[in-house]
Amino acid sequence: MKFLPRIACCTVIFPLLTAICPAAEKEFPEQSELTVGPDYTDAPETKEQKRVDRGEIREFTMDSKDSKIYKGIAKGQEGEVPYKRQVAVYLPAKFRPSQEMPFIVVQDGIGYRDLTSRVLDNLIDEKRVPAQVAIFINSGGGDSKGSQRGLEYDTVDDTYCKFIEKEVLPEVTRRFKVKFTTDPEARATMGFSSGAAAAFTMAWFHPELYRRVVSYSGTFVNQQWPENNRTPHGAWEYHENLIKRAAKKPIRIWLHVSDKDNGWDRDDTSFHNWVRANKLMAKELKDKGYPYRFVFSQNSGHTDGKVTRQTLPDALEWVWHGYQAK
Repeated sequence: MKFLPRIACCTVIFPLLTAICPAAEKEFPEQSELTVGPDYTDAPETKEQKRVDRGEIREFTMDSKDSKIYKGIAKGQEGEVPYKRQVAVYLPAKFRPSQEMPFIVVQDGIGYRDLTSRVLDNLIDEKRVPAQVAIFINSGGGDSKGSQRGLEYDTVDDTYCKFIEKEVLPEVTRRFKVKFTTDPEARATMGFSSGAAAAFTMAWFHPELYRRVVSYSGTFVNQQWPENNRTPHGAWEYHENLIKRAAKKPIRIWLHVSDKDNGWDRDDTSFHNWVRANKLMAKELKDKGYPYRFVFSQNSGHTDGKVTRQTLPDALEWVWHGYQAK
């Protein structure tokens, strides 16, 4: 089954930015940039609809003592620091354990579980995205350099992807009998802030596993710790060097940044301006020929909820556009 568009959107390439506009048929240009705001309205797909069958949420906790990959660190503390992480799994309506399922992994996911589940219920019901499992997973805790979250999300290598593949997905399968697809076109990943950088990193290092990315306020800046001589500027390296130097990869990405996002008034030498970083990401993706949609939100801040509630249905529908079940 091919998933086709429903609502149109007027877009032009930056800097001539326009807002979403209604039309009879929705178009999904492979490269587009648009502005939303300064006023916002929650998308109707974010509301529970009585006529729509609802998916089911299952939850469990992962303990660092069971991990071979992430034993646990924390700022200001030496040695291993134990942690627990929450995981929630969305099983769509009419889920069958025997069916091979497309899926999306959502970093910092517990905070977005309810909203994303409602949106998926509605989009799946209208056949605007494939029926899919969603894994909402939290980090091991803390934030920024020296934290477990920073180690997982801001490191520019494939360790986090290996963690998802080797420890998280098998545990979900064991507990809930989910049969995950191995088709990379049917595997998506999404995140907010550093979780968005982690989502892109998963696809960048393993496009044979993940090819669809949604990024809100992506931390494509220098937050990496420990430092790595191969990527001395952390995730800033993506738009500074990596995208332009590497052969084009089969990745499709929807990315967003706010006008007053973190570090919006800092210069490039800080490597800590989220607005600049995401605009540079859009430029490099465009120049390299990647399918991408870049959304710039006015009157908004870092991972701004009002932006997410207006744009998440579009983000999910756009990133899944063109998917065909095999």
